[in-house]
Amino acid sequence: DRRTPQPSRWAHLAAALEGLLAVGALAGGLALMIGPQGQILPLQVSDLAGSPFDSYFLPGLILFTALGLGPLAVAGLAWRGQRWAPLLTLGVAAELLIWLAVEIWIVGYTSSPPLQAIYIGVGLSLGLIGVALVRHGAWR
Repeated sequence: DRRTPQPSRWAHLAAALEGLLAVGALAGGLALMIGPQGQILPLQVSDLAGSPFDSYFLPGLILFTALGLGPLAVAGLAWRGQRWAPLLTLGVAAELLIWLAVEIWIVGYTSSPPLQAIYIGVGLSLGLIGVALVRHGAWR
């Protein structure tokens, strides 16, 4: 039988979380690239001291592409039931958690607003959903 597999509710949940992540990362990355000195987002360039960055442009570009465009593409694949989507979802989860670890290492943890904590939750959720999809057959 060569019918297209149907994505599960978990795959749709992964797609929704990846879509939300993508929207936030595209907007945040664009704001950082347009205002790399903190003109749009209230960030201090001095927080980047000791990092390889002298402005927020390159972090914005990485955010826009890696956590914006990438998860958007994976969300589309997951929504359509593409067989590689579970593994790519695990990749998105790892990418997000690595991004957050590096961000916290460079600029520190902030709970006001609690975006870092929220995105850590999104990353862990995507990781668990990805593991479940891989272990139990992606499109049951």
